Amino acid sequence: MHKKSKFTSYSLFASCVAAIGGILFGYNTSVISGVLLFISHDFGLSTIEQELIVSTLLIGALIGAFFGGFIADSFGRKKTLFFTLVLFFIGVLTLTEASGFHMLLWGRFISGLAIGIVSMAVPLYIAEMSPPENRGALVSINQLCITLGILIAYLVTYGYSESGQWRDMFGFAFIPIGLQFVGLFLIPETPSWLISHDKKERAEKILSKIRISHEGEDLAKIERSEDEPTKKNWRELFNPHVRMPFFIGIGVAVFQSITGINTVIYYAPQIFQLAGFEAAKTALFATVLLGIVNVLITIVALWLIDRLGRRPLLIGGLLGMGTSLVVLGFTFLSKSEAAGFTAVGALMAYIAFFAVSLGPVAWLIISEIYPLGIRGRAMGIATFTNWVSNYFVSLTFLTLIGVLGSPGTFWLYAFICICGLFFVIRFVPETKGKTFEQIQSFWKKP
Repeated sequence: MHKKSKFTSYSLFASCVAAIGGILFGYNTSVISGVLLFISHDFGLSTIEQELIVSTLLIGALIGAFFGGFIADSFGRKKTLFFTLVLFFIGVLTLTEASGFHMLLWGRFISGLAIGIVSMAVPLYIAEMSPPENRGALVSINQLCITLGILIAYLVTYGYSESGQWRDMFGFAFIPIGLQFVGLFLIPETPSWLISHDKKERAEKILSKIRISHEGEDLAKIERSEDEPTKKNWRELFNPHVRMPFFIGIGVAVFQSITGINTVIYYAPQIFQLAGFEAAKTALFATVLLGIVNVLITIVALWLIDRLGRRPLLIGGLLGMGTSLVVLGFTFLSKSEAAGFTAVGALMAYIAFFAVSLGPVAWLIISEIYPLGIRGRAMGIATFTNWVSNYFVSLTFLTLIGVLGSPGTFWLYAFICICGLFFVIRFVPETKGKTFEQIQSFWKKP
């Protein structure tokens, strides 16, 4: 029995630099909720134009996610992060200098491309730079940074709500862009990618710094685990032992979106107004509270994910999310004054259960289960399905409210949570503490 992998400051530093992409993901996704009020007034935007400005980012994200895997496998994880940083810079610059509707569209689309790529590239990079025993916590730093980005966006837009300086709201993203630009010069390419491209000497040097393997587990063993027959062969996605993780990764990615989280992120102020908090400032303040809960519980998830494991968190989280949505649905049937506060409590519980389960675990699972040769491309496809689901849920939420009513809509999401629960129990394996070799061996069993 060998000792656990040693956790090094080098691994932590590299993970934190990469995870700044998560802050950019969360911030650029959420800042539009506050900006939209002011650009609509300045440019006289119609309802359809407002919807296009919101949804164009999601279209860019799903395109970026689809091609991001090819980029990561071909050019490396680190160069992919550099590329997304260039896209973020161009997108934010276009938005801050926008003089009309079409420039806003282009800025949102380019930012969306960056978000789609970074949403798969960051967890991929961190997973390949992490010791097996600490992989869950380190990869989950990405989700923590996404929640931080969302909270920062809520706070910045709330702070500028009096002045209405929407260009500064967009421009705040230049700060994390600058920080990551400097940081990327200080971190390496991942050893796994270097091994897959026959750069074993460089991989050995990096492994000696991050101590990615268990004690006594040398580079040759890692090579055997990573140098799969699937290397650079796209058709291998359809091999029986690869097809199952491919299916599970897509399933987890889709359930992360269709359980309703994006309706809360994008439409939280409107939900609170429906629940009785009609004043815009009150609804925005309640939204900030949701953002704080999201961050705090994600920190708890970092501590739990390598202790309890992936499956227990997913099972408990989906049960809690479903129950919270059932309670939320009933609050809309009540006419009492306490209904609004019950709705706030139910939404906070829903966010908390998501933040400790599907929030971090979904990105972690899809970064762990694929063979190296197709890891980037497979993650790209899983992330693509996540963004397609995200777009579909965001597009249909208000329509569902009109057709099913508020209670029926949230009960539908609760039913989807139960479906996700059965999916996890039936198909998702436990990967806690396992090396990539051990995970791949699991799929080859009958």
